[in-house]
Amino acid sequence: MTPATDELSSVFAALADPTRRAVLDRLRCGEATLNELALPFEMSVQGVSQHVKVLERAGLVTRGRLAQTRPARLSSGGLQAASGWLERYREFWDASFDRLDQYLEELQAREDHEDGT
Repeated sequence: MTPATDELSSVFAALADPTRRAVLDRLRCGEATLNELALPFEMSVQGVSQHVKVLERAGLVTRGRLAQTRPARLSSGGLQAASGWLERYREFWDASFDRLDQYLEELQAREDHEDGT
């Protein structure tokens, strides 16, 4: 495995968990402490801390230091890696939608022809 593949595996493994996706979603609004991140979940701050550590290892979150707290914030590294990998498949998706559009236009033309319009 290459380092890039390892990074992608870490990112997608981190994103596979709904709690971690919810934490990332919350961090889109700005940095937050573990206590703040734990509020909407029925889990301990320690449980949320474990999720944040997974997100950190995947390059999706960084932790700073502000007085006595270590707020978490989004990090673009892991998201850029995932986005770059997914972008390679955009051509496939676009071609699939183009084929679907063409098929629907053919169906509509056939239906119009059968209706005599």
